[in-house]
Amino acid sequence: MRILVLGFTGYLGGHVVEHLRALPGARVFGGGRSPDAELDIDLTTARTDGLAKTLASAAPDAVINCAGSTDGDAVTLAEVNSRGPAVLCAALREAAPSARLVHLGSAAEYGPGTPDTRVTETSATRPVTPYGATKLAGTVTVTTSGLDAVVLRVGNPVGPGAPPTGLPGRIAGLLRAAGPDPDAVIRLGDLSAYRDFVDVRDVARAAVLAATSPGLLPHVLNIGGGRAVPVRELVRTLARTAGFRGRIEEDGGGSARSGAVSWQCSDIAAAGDSLDWRPSYALEESLAALWAAASVRPEGGRVP
Repeated sequence: MRILVLGFTGYLGGHVVEHLRALPGARVFGGGRSPDAELDIDLTTARTDGLAKTLASAAPDAVINCAGSTDGDAVTLAEVNSRGPAVLCAALREAAPSARLVHLGSAAEYGPGTPDTRVTETSATRPVTPYGATKLAGTVTVTTSGLDAVVLRVGNPVGPGAPPTGLPGRIAGLLRAAGPDPDAVIRLGDLSAYRDFVDVRDVARAAVLAATSPGLLPHVLNIGGGRAVPVRELVRTLARTAGFRGRIEEDGGGSARSGAVSWQCSDIAAAGDSLDWRPSYALEESLAALWAAASVRPEGGRVP
């Protein structure tokens, strides 16, 4: 089976490729702007005809689109999260219309949740940020493309390799910088929100299952942990895992991207029914793996 992964050098894409390479008989292609990419593909600038030729040369049986942006201005987010899926779908219709397309969406497309209520795939989508809105635009393009396509609406990924642009990776970096100093103080914004965290390795496994599953799939599937966790709990658990001895203070501020959403939790039953997928990592395991990876210096030496 020939599988093309777009955004293969990213946080999610890297784990997807790792899982795919353990799949017997899979021929995995990396597509992107990296020098290591087998296929030079930039969805923010590609034209349909040129991209169609590139896709035809690869003749993929499945395409997993992990390319996306979580930060940047509205123009940047639209180029990556909205235009990217649109040109990809147009090129696939021309070059590989029978290929399975797996597109990674985001639970941010739902917008604010209702406390103690899990959102299903048929719940209203009310994004309140440019990120959520541009991801939703990409989802609509994919689900109305006429292709054999499924969007995985991913919750808040956590686990090894978490980037510093997200809360878990940023906290790990702050904890690493603080070290064992009992007088260290880490000042954060408001941590009262609830989020649905899911291990990045479970996300990768879901993407692989979606790419290789026989028969048609629902247009959208939620991929999350299935429970709402206080962000404060995540921070404290990671601090304990790191052996942090200092003090954490909240200043009442917060992320502009998530501040308007105090509760998020996804109903993941449909993914269980369609893919036989369920989360396999507890949050504590995910945070332990995150900290173990964050505690290794780039040159391979461990942080004292």
